[in-house]
Amino acid sequence: MRPVYIAADNIISPLGNTTLENTEQLKKGVSGIKLHNNAEVSVTPFYASLFEADAYAANSVYTKFEKLLIASVKDAIDRCDIDPTDERTILIISSTKGNISLLETEPNRPDLNTRIALHTSAKLIADNFGFKTEPLVVSNACISGIMAILTGLRLIQNGTYDNAVVVGADVITKFVMSGFQSFQAVSSEPCKPFDAERTGITLGEGAATMVLTANEKYSNQIKVLSGAISNDANHISAPSRTGQELCQAILTSIDDVGLIPQDIDLISAHGTATLYNDEMEAKALALAGLSNVPANSLKGFYGHTLGAAGLIESVITIQSLKENIILPTPGFSNLGVSSAVNITTNMVSSPLKVALKTASGFGGCNGAVLLSK
Repeated sequence: MRPVYIAADNIISPLGNTTLENTEQLKKGVSGIKLHNNAEVSVTPFYASLFEADAYAANSVYTKFEKLLIASVKDAIDRCDIDPTDERTILIISSTKGNISLLETEPNRPDLNTRIALHTSAKLIADNFGFKTEPLVVSNACISGIMAILTGLRLIQNGTYDNAVVVGADVITKFVMSGFQSFQAVSSEPCKPFDAERTGITLGEGAATMVLTANEKYSNQIKVLSGAISNDANHISAPSRTGQELCQAILTSIDDVGLIPQDIDLISAHGTATLYNDEMEAKALALAGLSNVPANSLKGFYGHTLGAAGLIESVITIQSLKENIILPTPGFSNLGVSSAVNITTNMVSSPLKVALKTASGFGGCNGAVLLSK
């Protein structure tokens, strides 16, 4: 199968509007998480990583969600010569909630269901950039971003397309916040991934884009090597008790390109800071023989950005590979899982070639993707 390169990327978050701006903030240890007192989102104060109230405000054509997608795609395609109007280029959009907040703000009109539908947003974004091909939507809980990357990878590898513009976004609304609060999963302080005193997630909003291509012109860029999806078949909201299913996705990704666990130099973990997800993920990494590999979670910088998380965190992992740096895990002090995990606490410089990005989500879904120089 032909190699797939990352021609360009972007991150838009409360930390910045480009990948470079975000990376520089992370290297300085700056987090987007703050205490908010916004009754439109929660009746009680909450920690989250949110844009300023007037940022990407909706207009008569586009919602905040859609404006984030457009801004992220524009920055990424401006940084390469991939043509969105080329019939060999596809748009893939990742989100978990999309425009669901319109249920809170719009009257119950007959066309509301159509306006909320993710395929409606996808068509609007595609038309904005002149894509000739039908856009794809990937929405599979919190692995959506990784699954979208793998969808683009496979469509290019099998020759269906030459390029894929993969973008993901989510915004935090009362609908989203109340759902996680109903699970008693939201931390009353900034999240602490893998820490013994972790008490739950911190939510965040943002967008990210990766432009994938088979064009050899970009052969000096980072490659998407492989990836895999699995499912626990365990519970609608609780993850596997053993970690075997995430481990399966990890090992499949490694085996498919003839590597072994010892070839992995960095793990960008999902690390939501919930009791059960971090425990499951630690078990999966141990089963895969990756306990000693330096691992971090970026949730302490961004919060959990849902459908954008896999993309945002993959883009930062790309920067880590390029700069040979491993970022710390904000909030982590003492290991609080039963299996050993080599969680980074300080930024370190180290030769890096291959990185693993993992994710898991409601419904028992798991995803893994390998990125390489």
